[in-house]
Amino acid sequence: MQLTGFSRAAFAAAACVAVLAAGPAEAQAVKQLGVYHDWTVYSANAGNGAICFAVSKPIEVTPSPDGYTQGYLYLTHRPTEQISNELNLVAGFNIGEDQPINLGVAGTNYPLFAQADAAWLQDPTKNDDLAGMMRAGTTAVIDMTSDKGIKVKETFSLSGATAASKAIGTAC
Repeated sequence: MQLTGFSRAAFAAAACVAVLAAGPAEAQAVKQLGVYHDWTVYSANAGNGAICFAVSKPIEVTPSPDGYTQGYLYLTHRPTEQISNELNLVAGFNIGEDQPINLGVAGTNYPLFAQADAAWLQDPTKNDDLAGMMRAGTTAVIDMTSDKGIKVKETFSLSGATAASKAIGTAC
């Protein structure tokens, strides 16, 4: 089966979530590279080569939507696919279809698109720009609407994002 760019990104995000939830036997291929304040860095071998990612949990979710599990923000490098600084949000709840999603960091806004509970930059050519803004900012705020029509704001600390970004760049 040939995966499209979007399907590869969805697969990679799902693999990252599975890596974090894996038990000891499954997690042997995953290596934690370090914890940098609010960000944790991992590397894994995904069959196609190395994947390195930094992940953080939100410091605030307002309001907490019904069925909320846990949100995560990822910054991922997949060098064999020539992808770096790919941003991925796992919201922890299903995001409303065709609803605007905005990520704001350091005074700049980035529109996202969603599928189920995950979101990515609408314009992936902005990956490096956003990663640079994350290194310069203090928080990333994502405004979105749940599939139940509730407006939700997730706030992520960017404390440690610079060191985490450097760590994934070095590892991959």
